[in-house]
Amino acid sequence: MLSAPAARPGVWANAGAAAHFVGDTLTIAEADWRKLRHDPVELLVRAVQPALWLVVFGQVFGRIRDIPTGAISYRDFLTPGVLAQSGLFVAIFYGISAIWERDLGVLQKYMASPVSRVALVLGKGLSAGVRGVSQGVIVFLLSIFLRVDLRFELGAMVGVLAAIVLASAVFATLSLIVSCLVKTRERMMGIGQVLTMPLFFASNAIYPVDLMPGWLRVISAINPLTYQVDALRSLMIVGGTSVHGLGIDFAVLAGFLALFVAIGSRLYPSLVA
Repeated sequence: MLSAPAARPGVWANAGAAAHFVGDTLTIAEADWRKLRHDPVELLVRAVQPALWLVVFGQVFGRIRDIPTGAISYRDFLTPGVLAQSGLFVAIFYGISAIWERDLGVLQKYMASPVSRVALVLGKGLSAGVRGVSQGVIVFLLSIFLRVDLRFELGAMVGVLAAIVLASAVFATLSLIVSCLVKTRERMMGIGQVLTMPLFFASNAIYPVDLMPGWLRVISAINPLTYQVDALRSLMIVGGTSVHGLGIDFAVLAGFLALFVAIGSRLYPSLVA
């Protein structure tokens, strides 16, 4: 009888390296998750901004009939944009925490550990995803109160979570790249504020892309927030559709994340230099 060929040592080595990488990434992410558990007041503060957008902005602009939102109301059209915006505003300032960790000596300990730089950056991005999910829960609760026509199918909810985590990781890693370049909290705060407004207004969060002038449509086409909102609008809202298609939306977000993680892992050591 012929015996099955033994597995090559290289296969087990690759599997072990992959498992080790995943474990390191989740460890870095879990360290940041603990901070959120110890500071629940932050969640309440973060709830103010989406509440204002949904209750005030949504109600006022919902009276304007000239905004083409297809088969859904403007309030329903706006809700995914508000969710994406609230996650963006949290993630884009993530670089400040990296600078803070450097000043406290935590970052130096990370750098002295055997954890790969890619795992460090990706772990930071995933931890931002958890904060983004917490914002998503707040927006969902507000939306239920405002009677937004939400979808609650399991597949749609899983897709929403994936879009939130992926996009939050994209903007958090972008923030880490900026923090490696500016290296001070004050400059990072200023640049973060500069980044959030163009990303938000050059997207489809509060109005359709069709209403934009040509030059702004070009910027919107390379804006990752546009693809997150497009995916959320299809997955969250009854009657909502994806302009680009969910496959393209998630592929673009994954591509941005891979790019930013690659750049961030190269620049991250320079933050302690």
